[in-house]
Amino acid sequence: MDGLRTQVDRSLREFVERQQPALDDPDLEPLFSAANELLSGGKRLRPAFCYWGWRGAGGSDVPEIFTAAASLELLQASALVHDDVMDKSDLRRGMPSAHRRFQTLHEKGGWYGSAEQFGEGAAILLGNLLLIWSGEMWRTSGLPYEALQAAQPVHDHMRTELMCGQYLDLLEQAHGENTFESALRVALYKSGKYSVEQPLRLGLVLAAGAAEPWIDDLCVAYGRRVGIAFQLRDDILGVFGDPAHTGKPAGDDLREGKRTMLIARTLAAASDDDARIVRRLLGDPHLDEQGVATLRAIIDDTGALQECEDLIGDYLGEALASLDDAPITPESRSALAELAVAATARKT
Repeated sequence: MDGLRTQVDRSLREFVERQQPALDDPDLEPLFSAANELLSGGKRLRPAFCYWGWRGAGGSDVPEIFTAAASLELLQASALVHDDVMDKSDLRRGMPSAHRRFQTLHEKGGWYGSAEQFGEGAAILLGNLLLIWSGEMWRTSGLPYEALQAAQPVHDHMRTELMCGQYLDLLEQAHGENTFESALRVALYKSGKYSVEQPLRLGLVLAAGAAEPWIDDLCVAYGRRVGIAFQLRDDILGVFGDPAHTGKPAGDDLREGKRTMLIARTLAAASDDDARIVRRLLGDPHLDEQGVATLRAIIDDTGALQECEDLIGDYLGEALASLDDAPITPESRSALAELAVAATARKT
């Protein structure tokens, strides 16, 4: 991962640097600064799944695949910026979220109008810019035209799924009640598929030149299961995670009222009194440490935390087993096994 991260970081840095001369205006500097700061962090899991899909289907270790894979980080950054606006999150990776950053710029400048509205508007535009850049970086990666054309439907579908997942997430919060199945649907569209399954599929199709049946089998058996386990781990970290690792305040998902698979399991198993407490406290933006501790205790006492931990183990085990007979290179099989563990590891 260290070598891959270095290559991805270099590709991102060079791409963004190429954009700046074409938009050489000092008033745009905060936009580029926000983009660079956001892109400097992250685990680079999506590029890694894409890269090892490429290598697994026989692709060679060429610079162009790192560029194509790195474009997924721009897509991820775009989603994070928009997600933070919708959730009104103050922090991202331990730093002010983009809309708060632009809001502060407005406040310090003593400008006209609403600083909050300016911040949200600027962040939406930043997210759109990152989305545009992700497509440009993908198209200009230097990989053969035929390979890019073969994988383009996968690329298009992945971006569509992500946007639909964002809407389904909004809808889930608006409905106010959720089931494990409805939360799983959101998790798959919004995170699971585009974090693991589709990046892996992109790499495999780029190298194989077509969506072979075995590719779909592997992407579902391995990629989808790792994606669900990855989101379950994220659900747990959103409640029990250490801010030093998550870059967000403890229990932030609780303040934002996230209707996750963990919360769905909790409400399904809670007593009537505990369920009322969860519904009353969940989504309170002013939830204090005691409120977070109360919700954590209910989640733990209902067995929902352990149940989700068990599900992570089950999904991970099934995903790793699916690699045994997959027609991919031994090196890729080993790397994908390590990536699955890394993506679902405990950090609490």
